[in-house]
Amino acid sequence: MGLTKQYLRYIPAGNFNIIASTDCNVVFLTLEGQEGRYVGVAACEDIIIWDMRLGERALVLPGDKYEVTQLASSPDKRFLAAGYSDGTVKVFNLKSGENVTSFSGHRGAITCLTYDEDGHRLASGAKDTDIIIWDVVAEAGLHRLTGHKGIVTQVRFLNKYNVLVSGSKDTFVKFWDLDTSHCFKTLVGHRSEVWGLTLVKEDKYLVTGCGDSELRVWSIVSKDSAAADSENVDKVVPDTEGFVTGEEGGDLDGISPLQCKKAGSVLRSGRGRVTSLTSDNTGQVIGCHGTDGLVELFHFCSDQDANNRFKKRQRKERKKAANLEEAVSNQQQQEMGLKDEVRRLASVKVTDSKVKSVDIVMGRGEELRVALTLNSNCVELYSLHVSMKEAESRCLRKISGQGHHSEVRSVAFSSDNLAIVSASAESIKMWNRPSLACLRTVQTDYVLTSCFVPGDRHVLVGLKSGHMLIVDIVSGDVLEDVPAHSSELWSICLMPDQRGCVSGGSDATVKFWQFELINDPNNTESKAKVLSVLHTRTLKLEENVLCVRISPNNRLIAVALLDSTVQIFFVDTLKFFISLYGHKLPVLCMDISSDSTLIATGSADRNVKIWGLDFGDCHRSLFAHDDSVTGLQFVPRTHQFFTCGKDGRVKQWDADSFDKIITLQAHHGEARSLAVSPNGQYVVSCGSDRVLRLFERSAEPLVLEDEAEEEREALDNEALVTGEETTVPGHIGLNLPSKKTVGSEKAAEQLLECLEICRDFRAKLDEYNEQVKAAESKKKKPPPPPQPPALMVAYQASTPEDFLIEILQRIRSSDLEEALLLLPFTSVCELLGQLPALLDRGHQTELVCRTMIFLFRVHHSPIVNNQALLPIVGKLQQLAINRVTQLRDMVGYNLHGLQFLQRELEAKEGIQLFRDATLEKKNKDRQKKKKERVAKRALMML
Repeated sequence: MGLTKQYLRYIPAGNFNIIASTDCNVVFLTLEGQEGRYVGVAACEDIIIWDMRLGERALVLPGDKYEVTQLASSPDKRFLAAGYSDGTVKVFNLKSGENVTSFSGHRGAITCLTYDEDGHRLASGAKDTDIIIWDVVAEAGLHRLTGHKGIVTQVRFLNKYNVLVSGSKDTFVKFWDLDTSHCFKTLVGHRSEVWGLTLVKEDKYLVTGCGDSELRVWSIVSKDSAAADSENVDKVVPDTEGFVTGEEGGDLDGISPLQCKKAGSVLRSGRGRVTSLTSDNTGQVIGCHGTDGLVELFHFCSDQDANNRFKKRQRKERKKAANLEEAVSNQQQQEMGLKDEVRRLASVKVTDSKVKSVDIVMGRGEELRVALTLNSNCVELYSLHVSMKEAESRCLRKISGQGHHSEVRSVAFSSDNLAIVSASAESIKMWNRPSLACLRTVQTDYVLTSCFVPGDRHVLVGLKSGHMLIVDIVSGDVLEDVPAHSSELWSICLMPDQRGCVSGGSDATVKFWQFELINDPNNTESKAKVLSVLHTRTLKLEENVLCVRISPNNRLIAVALLDSTVQIFFVDTLKFFISLYGHKLPVLCMDISSDSTLIATGSADRNVKIWGLDFGDCHRSLFAHDDSVTGLQFVPRTHQFFTCGKDGRVKQWDADSFDKIITLQAHHGEARSLAVSPNGQYVVSCGSDRVLRLFERSAEPLVLEDEAEEEREALDNEALVTGEETTVPGHIGLNLPSKKTVGSEKAAEQLLECLEICRDFRAKLDEYNEQVKAAESKKKKPPPPPQPPALMVAYQASTPEDFLIEILQRIRSSDLEEALLLLPFTSVCELLGQLPALLDRGHQTELVCRTMIFLFRVHHSPIVNNQALLPIVGKLQQLAINRVTQLRDMVGYNLHGLQFLQRELEAKEGIQLFRDATLEKKNKDRQKKKKERVAKRALMML
């Protein structure tokens, strides 16, 4: 076999420009014991935690190649759950930044996440219309709830009951009993998609948002208390001033443990549908927003405040009554309604952008903080005092300068490889390549192309209006606005002699410009000169110009036209040399190699063609991308080039062997442009996901055959991961909350290999024991004991039982059931036969019992009908009951021991431990403040 050509691998070197993704929500997080200061947002596949006081990144949680779609913080503020577009859920430890748990069970992108009150369970809803309840402590799935016909938009746990509430785009709100994993109630009072729901006032009310301007409020009561108040069930409360009443004609009898009745509606000021609906940590304030820039806040008052407002409203209406009889009749008809409990707070208005997500948190002194993410790549923090009437919201911090507010259309490297310039629809920014920090921002119009001027102090920018700007990066000023073309200026290329440039636009002309230094027209007193351009020549063509390139030897100029051809002219005489035709759609990008022998063209027909510049012959046509090729550039002093396309990928090619070297999964969406540094060490790309991705050439060699094999394996794994969920045959309703993944298959293979090794080693041990007995009977020297297999030695296991328990421990908890399901029945029988020895030893009792119970559930009939397994089943039953009883006694003993120590310490020190004392203190402080307010009101009345 001959030697294969090796390349150096390009690896990711950092992402920048993105502040917050628009497809994910924002959450408040607690770091270092400070609440209301840190917010977590998604940045494509990464998670950024912003310090809103300093305006800096406090922590970055890196991800893989899939985009983050949902975030949720645990009640104890220690963990952050993240849902991804491939259906996986990961849990991160905020203190260490490590991924502690991974769950895989959905077939679509995660759309909602929520923790229960204790933080032990996590509910996830996805685009596959399923809801899965995960046990965070055991790292396993508990239930898969199927019943919705549309995308699940929101899920919430009820704290008082073991019930989950879910809303979906199928216009239904469902109540799920988590003890039996079934839906016992469905609300059908919505005429459009349910976009959000939340629970307020300790689960007293359920608030839902749909496609109209109403927030529907539903009262939730237990069936026993509803029966006690049956006299008031069918009464309709008359409401006015923005609150509409109604009721749900649901079935009050049946298996439903709860009664959910419509209490009224809150009218929003915003137009359009509800985009998101959230409540604070106390359940008193809800925030909602639509498709505009208005965030509306509503405060659900306490029962005492609501009663006071109701009495105040009664007094006002009594004064307005014409006579005493009418007042008495009105008083008899009136009851406390929703408008007495709900108070509208000051709204948060964003004028220059649309709100994409919102999160609120209640702080000390009833200060409400509101975090927003905007579609302009910004994060904002607002503050509002709930107790103050007519209090306006104020902006505390706005993080917007660290990224473009729209898609980046063009990127370019400086000649010293240290600076990167990026251009978008509203500005151009210069970045420091080593630190990825933004150095300068200049406001401009819509930019289509850009490049550095020799000296790296100025940048040439081509606008959509056809003008060409000369921007001084050091001062951040636009030195000159040159009306270069009458319509879009698509391409600017520097001359090889560094003395001028060439521009091509949609007005079917190519213009040559020469750099010159002129006196500053704005400052006539200063003798300093500024850069300008002088128009020297014009090349007129028959079609619109999309791209222009000049060969490094300054001999030829290539012009890509709208008629899908590339016309090549001589630079000195502008005479036609040759035409390159063969693309079916227009050429969007092209480049010429450093030795001026090859030209590569990328087209909207998804192909890249490599041409020779001597005769114009096509060396090879490559099917490069799954969509239009938008960027192409050669690596200096080589025949290798990079391409990017609207499929989001960046690929490296060899123009000599016509091989694809590597594929970089770069962008979630379309890739717009790329640039290669002059030394060929770095590559930067931009796309519609607003991320600038930097790749660096490493010292790691890359072999094409190995890379092709890895790509094939990645495609097979992706097809496996996106498969259907697991349904156990022969068991109706046994739909596992997990799905078959690569990890579960590898775990099953390890388990089968372990059983085989244990079987062989046991056979050797039995043979050795027989030889020892024979030697003792013949009074001979016994043979040496057999050595354990190499794999057992690697796992530091001396017996088959140690080896088996080690393999079971190494299987990820969320993959255990799927791995056991992949085992054949013969291996299941063999595994069951080894479980009594593991239970008898008392190690990992919980893991062994979980394995045993799942195997009994799945293979119940074959195990019961197998006479050889019945003694093993009886032994397992007895051992499992004994071990579980011991564990329960141990936990109970420890719990009561801790409670005894607590009582002793409290009696000795005269203090109250744990959270109860803080809650009592808060209640006392709240009652004291209310008494002071009442006293002030009495003084004012006097």
